[in-house]
Amino acid sequence: MDLFDYMREKNKEKESPLASRLRPTELGEVVGQEHIIGKDKLLYRAIKADKLSSVIFYGPPGTGKTTLAKVIANTTSAEFLQLNATSSGKKDMEGVIAKAKDNAGGHDKKTILFIDEIHRFNKGQQDYLLPFVEDGTIILIGATTENPYFEVNGALISRSVVFELKPLSNEAIKTLIKRAVYSEKGMSAYKAEIDDDALDFLADISGGDARTALNAVELGVLTTDRSDDGIIHITIDVASECVQKRAVRYDKSGDSHYDTISAFIKSMRGSDPDAAVYYLARMLYAGEDIKFIARRIMICAAEDVSNADPYALVVAVSAAQAVERIGMPESQIILAQAVTYVASAPKSNSAVMAIDMAMEAVKNEKINTIPPHLQDAHYKSAEKLGRGTEYKYAHSYPKHYVKQQYLPDELIGRRFYVPSDNGYEKTIQEYFKYISY
Repeated sequence: MDLFDYMREKNKEKESPLASRLRPTELGEVVGQEHIIGKDKLLYRAIKADKLSSVIFYGPPGTGKTTLAKVIANTTSAEFLQLNATSSGKKDMEGVIAKAKDNAGGHDKKTILFIDEIHRFNKGQQDYLLPFVEDGTIILIGATTENPYFEVNGALISRSVVFELKPLSNEAIKTLIKRAVYSEKGMSAYKAEIDDDALDFLADISGGDARTALNAVELGVLTTDRSDDGIIHITIDVASECVQKRAVRYDKSGDSHYDTISAFIKSMRGSDPDAAVYYLARMLYAGEDIKFIARRIMICAAEDVSNADPYALVVAVSAAQAVERIGMPESQIILAQAVTYVASAPKSNSAVMAIDMAMEAVKNEKINTIPPHLQDAHYKSAEKLGRGTEYKYAHSYPKHYVKQQYLPDELIGRRFYVPSDNGYEKTIQEYFKYISY
């Protein structure tokens, strides 16, 4: 590198976005993801010992996938090469493989290849890498925001360890924001301060995405005038403007979180699709986890709709699977469909009442035996013990029904499931009347 190259790199460093300047260079600087880089964890030990095998980092934007790759680049003795799947073609890949072969053959040196957004490579490109990953020519580090089990070649997956990165916690985001405002690598030279409520707001609204929070801080510092005290104050109004979102009162670990989710569920239960979709929008706007929302819709479909409309649970489960695969912002449409369906469906709590009463019976009543004719008869000598000998096979009778005892003796006549008069449960009532005549 000559003097001009050196100056170009230094200027690039100085002028690069704050999120890039703050990127850690060693493991001790990484914030969050303790579940995979805690000191007793496999990835931490592998990086420290420089014994990394092929890995795929999977997680939402701004959670540290590229950061971990850069930390590995700074700690490994292997040559670290990088491709971006959005801009690299076959020729680039061939050049990397040629370099890796040269490292292995001529210098006895390993090569780590980091591919950002690996899911953007098509099947042919991924297949091209496979033999070189398999024979150790390259150690692959892939980063993807998409579920790798859907988007990455199964053979590559089988030869790699998949590490899922989680959205950063509010506390982790706060640590990074403070580092951005007050550290030398950050923006300390600007003499800025951030108010506590602005800090809380940015940590919450970023949805676990460090880049979103840091970009907002950088924009706030660079565009806010100094106060009379000579300090740039990042207030909640400044923070809200910098992320182009109104500061909705919504703390994902506080009362407003529980109040909003409670109102959301009660609106679906109360058959008010307008209120339900409003509270959905409020949670989405504030950055609530879409998988958490999807779980609540599934529970409501079973608890509050039940067999009054059995398709409600089908829709809710399908929506939960779809949002995991698709992500935001499109997932808001899928969630809205599920929410309005569940809210508009006929309601019944018969299933939850049935299981509650049955659990109480199991817990509090002494039940000695299962009726002998229902017991297993698929073993020698079962007949001698009277097991299953008097069982009546329902399909051998008219209407595919025959009256016989199913409950234990102590519970004869007890009803746990009582269908309501709503929706499909009315059909269930009519069916029971039909078979009992």
